Amino acid sequence: TTTTTPTTGRFSFFSNHGDDQWRYNRRQNHEKFTRRRLQRGGASSSGGESWSDDDKSSSTNSNSASGGTINSPLLRFDDALYEYLLKNTREPKLLKQLREETKAFSPVGARMQIPPEQGNFLRLVVEMINAEKIIEIGVFTGYSSLAMLLPMTERSYDGDVRFHACDIDDDAMAVARKFWKAAKVEHMVREHVGDAKVSVEHIKEEFGENYFDLAFVDADKRAYMGYYEQLLPMMKKGGLIIIDNVLWYGRPVNPDFDKDKKTIAIKEFNEFVVNDSRVSHSLVPIGDGISICRVQ
Repeated sequence: TTTTTPTTGRFSFFSNHGDDQWRYNRRQNHEKFTRRRLQRGGASSSGGESWSDDDKSSSTNSNSASGGTINSPLLRFDDALYEYLLKNTREPKLLKQLREETKAFSPVGARMQIPPEQGNFLRLVVEMINAEKIIEIGVFTGYSSLAMLLPMTERSYDGDVRFHACDIDDDAMAVARKFWKAAKVEHMVREHVGDAKVSVEHIKEEFGENYFDLAFVDADKRAYMGYYEQLLPMMKKGGLIIIDNVLWYGRPVNPDFDKDKKTIAIKEFNEFVVNDSRVSHSLVPIGDGISICRVQ
């Protein structure tokens, strides 16, 4: 494997990791969110280590969430810190090549690709739960699928399909197919090109319930609730459903997007799943936010 080493500079750094405008907007949204937190006493402008006892005590009442006070200062994620994160993130050469080819394939669409640290996290999840059967809804050019498939090459293979890849865009799937072949994992994958809701039903008819160890969903945000309900009975007990983009560029807390249909759908899903007793749940701020749901 190789470790990414982005170049320095305000925009040269971003240009190496996806669409410039997307990265710029992502940083701007995060900085706005951080400033709001700072105004409410959420963190010191120079970082958590500089807090005095007076700072901590004075912020206790103002830095609160619906469940009570937050006692730890929030991390400020600026360009320098994200560069540091990437320098300490393992990214196989093939995945780096796929990022670069995705940008050439669709400079604007490249924003749909997960970042390197999230790909590395998905690989670790596959290793931790020893996932044997995986389904992905929303493959795009295949970065996340390849990240999950690579650790499966280190195990013995019984010839069964290991990975079900669902996407409506055959052109994007062609890029994924190229890299699956380069990684010698194409024999583990079954492609389902078309409406994912229909594809998932066909998979359920063939393989039944309690089948998958891991599901990753990164598709139409307005369909998240439907995908979630479809997948739940198909998961083994203890299986994980991971939903991407649940922080949605900060839009769930941005009043400018109160009437945006995708944002509304994300908010409704988040509010539903945090109270769903059928799963254990954690919303993790990696990438654009992921919900990790462990089926009870």
